[in-house]
Amino acid sequence: MIDDIFVFDNVIHLYDMSTPNIRRDRADAAPARDRILAYVNKLRWPGVPRHDDPDFEWARRWEVDDMYDLVFNSSPTDMAMTQVVPMFDWFEDWYAPVLTQHAMAAAHPQRVMFCGGVDPMYRGLNDALDQIDFQVGTLGAKSLKFYNGHAKIADCWRCDDERIAYPLFERARNTGIRVLQFHKGNPYGLQNMEYLSPIDLQGPARDFPDMNFVVHHLALPYFEEMLSIAARFPNVYLSLAGYMTFYRIAPRRVQDHLGRLLQMVGSDKILWGSEAALAGGPAPYLNAFMEIEIPEDLRVGYGYPQITRDDRRKILGENFARLMGVNIEEKKRELAALPATNPHAAAGAVKA
Repeated sequence: MIDDIFVFDNVIHLYDMSTPNIRRDRADAAPARDRILAYVNKLRWPGVPRHDDPDFEWARRWEVDDMYDLVFNSSPTDMAMTQVVPMFDWFEDWYAPVLTQHAMAAAHPQRVMFCGGVDPMYRGLNDALDQIDFQVGTLGAKSLKFYNGHAKIADCWRCDDERIAYPLFERARNTGIRVLQFHKGNPYGLQNMEYLSPIDLQGPARDFPDMNFVVHHLALPYFEEMLSIAARFPNVYLSLAGYMTFYRIAPRRVQDHLGRLLQMVGSDKILWGSEAALAGGPAPYLNAFMEIEIPEDLRVGYGYPQITRDDRRKILGENFARLMGVNIEEKKRELAALPATNPHAAAGAVKA
């Protein structure tokens, strides 16, 4: 916890950007991997190794022990959801592989939930439906992640496509899943950005009112569209998903965005997400979130509310715990009985 606030991280990734996982049949694969690392390198805070640091390898496969040390031993995080990223454009076993994410949840079931992920353009819709059954029924996925914008137009799909997307959502619902998550905005590489716009979530949010839709990265640069959708649709939630990394380099923009979110959407529908490990560990970003204020001129000039401790408490853990059916008081007692640190933590893990 931080300041006695329970922290439930919506999204961590044990990603695999190692050279063996780069697709050899795609000439753009290695350059895309390098662009991702170079972009995030600009956002990493002091103390976090740079992507070209000779003493630390970012272009690798993250394993359970060093991720546990990064997220739990080195930051005040209580629970986290490890999420598949079904980005097959440049990676053989996807950007954040299914079995690696599952291994994290299986090793630490008291602290970690597993979010699976599928894509109907990878091996077809039927395979994606079978994967939902497998990931939920066998691996115990509690949520599913979708990434519908790809480097090739032929691989892109819309979330409001009733022939392709709706069968995925229906199958998820039939397996008991009630939380669906989407990468929107934040394009990697040379994708057409329109497939990463959140406007195609309006249809499914309306047509599946018993499902909850979590959108990552505030759909930037589609913030205006995302703000309107989240303000109007009661089952659309927004994950900060690595967003606090921008606070060091663009604090005014973060204050403005956060003020508008509190004003238009409300703190009940905002979720904390660190996006570890790509930008480093959650600790500096959690500390920044606890310290951020909405400046007076933004509050007077635009009518933004000030962020309160209750807002932070909801955003950092209560909202996602409610979505995932976690009783925080019971979970606190359960976690208090666990060892203080992971006895298998990797000695060389990042401490940032």
